[in-house]
Amino acid sequence: MREVITSTQNPKIKNLKKLDKASERREQGVLLIEGLREVLLAYRAGYEITALYICEDIVKDQEEYKLSELPKSLLDRAYYLSVAVYNTVAYRETTEGIIATAKPKELSLANLKLSEKPLILVIEAVEKPGNLGAMLRTCDAAAVDAVIVCDPKTDAYNPNAIRSSVGTVFTNQIALCHSGEAIAYLKEKGITTFAAELSATKAHYQQDFVQGTAIVVGTEATGLSNEWMNAANEKIKIPMLGQIDSLNVSVSAAVLLFEARRQRAL
Repeated sequence: MREVITSTQNPKIKNLKKLDKASERREQGVLLIEGLREVLLAYRAGYEITALYICEDIVKDQEEYKLSELPKSLLDRAYYLSVAVYNTVAYRETTEGIIATAKPKELSLANLKLSEKPLILVIEAVEKPGNLGAMLRTCDAAAVDAVIVCDPKTDAYNPNAIRSSVGTVFTNQIALCHSGEAIAYLKEKGITTFAAELSATKAHYQQDFVQGTAIVVGTEATGLSNEWMNAANEKIKIPMLGQIDSLNVSVSAAVLLFEARRQRAL
């Protein structure tokens, strides 16, 4: 028999609210996913869904994403929430009536599977989950081999990162590590590193991104660390033609990755 929850005092609802905090998610060993597309992308990517919360009065199938894609065994043990209860746990402004918890994966360099001439985005010390999510969305669109996040200052599974990535945190190969580990890994694999730097003399379109390539971006406030600047094989810049000297880091990553894709399509 399905369990219908109509009270915000229900222990499961109280616990769900606790998962807004990264420390609580780490302690319980789960991540929090909201949205039909995001939940289905996680399921398709092999994430173990540990609990499912559905508001039938809100959830609607979409063209590419349908609730029925989830296994019946999972739907049978889902918790069904009233609209009033669901609205107390939803964090999106425009909600979709479905929330899930899942077990996170080990995001390590050792688990990455690369093509012969991989295209990789390296992100150093990202602070804002929105920026991380936007870059992951770009990486999915550009079909990069992997995303390496070095010395992150935000949780890769932050609900805001999942939301801004529209679920592509689950479709990308991601590794979390220290910068030194990433540098050693890329050197071992023979991958050329291109550091995005305002003072670089060469424009991005003057470089060869057809070879095994890692494009490295840093924070908007301070750019890349000296460790990366000293280790990079090449330094590149996106020419600025107006009165400002830089773009948002997620926009810069998109420009650089799609230049690489353009070159590889020739």
